Amino acid sequence: MTTVTATATPQPPPPQGGENYRLALPNTASAAKVARDFVTSLLGVNRHRALVDDARLCVTEVVTNAHRHTHTPLIRVQVTVDHQQATVSVADDRPWSFPLPTEPAALCVERTQEGGRGLMLVDSLACAWGFTIYGGRSPRLKAVWFTLAEAGEAGRWNP
Repeated sequence: MTTVTATATPQPPPPQGGENYRLALPNTASAAKVARDFVTSLLGVNRHRALVDDARLCVTEVVTNAHRHTHTPLIRVQVTVDHQQATVSVADDRPWSFPLPTEPAALCVERTQEGGRGLMLVDSLACAWGFTIYGGRSPRLKAVWFTLAEAGEAGRWNP
């Protein structure tokens, strides 16, 4: 499921509520590792150990996309955790650079292609994902987000 929203007030993507954690990283090659370790730590503390592997993979993909495809000086990571699920949002200040997954048919043609599979991976692991543009008519920020829920919890989230 892919969702696109636009809002003037930066709010965390669904789910609302729970505890919010934020991290701002310089846009460097090590940003993905730092974000991955940050998310791993939060999920461990909040007793979502079953989500750790999927979250590490997804946050790595999304942060790497921000690093490779934007020249934003800061990559902002926000994690919202409640007792049912976790949502990770990765924001950059390049709202006109939209994340688009590569079509599966295109991947069959180019099996040697090294990139372009990240958002398909996020789509397959997350119970929801999308991106939000902040700033209305003058967009200033884009956040790519995904929500993970433990087995048996995915059906409880209603966008």
